[in-house]
Amino acid sequence: MSITVRVPAKVNVQLAVGAPRPDGYHDLANVFLAVGLYDTVTATPADGLRLTVTGPDAAQVPLDGSNLAARAALALAERAGRTADVHLHIAKDIPVAGGMAGGSADAAAALVACDALWGLATPREVLLSICADLGSDVPFSLVGEAALGTGRGEKLEPLQVGGTFHWVFAAADGGLSTPAVYREFDRLCEGREVPAPTAAPALLAALRDGDPHALAATVDNDLQAAALSLNPALAATLAAGTEAGALAALVSGSGPTTAFLAE
Repeated sequence: MSITVRVPAKVNVQLAVGAPRPDGYHDLANVFLAVGLYDTVTATPADGLRLTVTGPDAAQVPLDGSNLAARAALALAERAGRTADVHLHIAKDIPVAGGMAGGSADAAAALVACDALWGLATPREVLLSICADLGSDVPFSLVGEAALGTGRGEKLEPLQVGGTFHWVFAAADGGLSTPAVYREFDRLCEGREVPAPTAAPALLAALRDGDPHALAATVDNDLQAAALSLNPALAATLAAGTEAGALAALVSGSGPTTAFLAE
C-alpha cells in the first residue's frame, strides 16, 4: 500500500515585513496564493525512514534529517508514539530554494501522506500545529488556495478568490537562502523605522473580484529589494517579463524565482 499526495507551490502576492522580533523572526502580512505547479509525495511502508527524490532539481534536495519532509514524518511519528517506518518519494517540479515554498509543500504533503498511511486520523488543528513548528510557510501548504498569513506567516485567515489568475514563473540559476534574504532586508532597513505589516485592502479586493489589472497594481514584496541586492541579475529578468507584456513582475517570496502576472 502507498499513499500519494499532490501539493501546490505558492506565490506571495503581498509580503509585508515588519522589524525583527526578539525571537529573531519578523512579523508578516503574507498574502499566499496557491498556483498550479506541484510536487507529489508518495509514502510507502519501509523498515525505517528513507527519502528518494526525482525531478529537475533533485540533486539539490537533501536526503538526510534536514529535509523538511523527513522532519514532518518524524514529528508525526513521535506524536503518535510510533517509529517513522516510511519511504518518502518526492517527485519535484517546484523549484528548489526558489521562494515558492517547495520544501514546505513537501513537508505538508508528507504529513498528510503519513497520517493516512499509518491510519492516525490526526485532527486538522494538530497537523497545523506540527506544520507551524516545522516552518512559517508549512501551514499554508497544508491549507492551500488563498490565505493571509500573520505572525511569522503561520496564523492563517482564508481569503476569497473570485477568478483565475494566470502566472508565468522564471526559475533562476542557484537558490537564495531565506535567512540570508531577511538579514539583507534588515541591513537595508538600518536606521529607519519599519512600519507594522498590514495587508492592503485594495489587493484583497482585487483577489476577491478576480481582477488581474487591479491585482497587478497592488502586488508588493518587501523582500524584493533584498533579493535583488543579493542577486542583481534578477532585475534583468523582471524587466524582460515586463517588456514581454506582463501586467506585474515581482520576486516570489525570498526568491530567486520571479513571478509574472499575465493577462
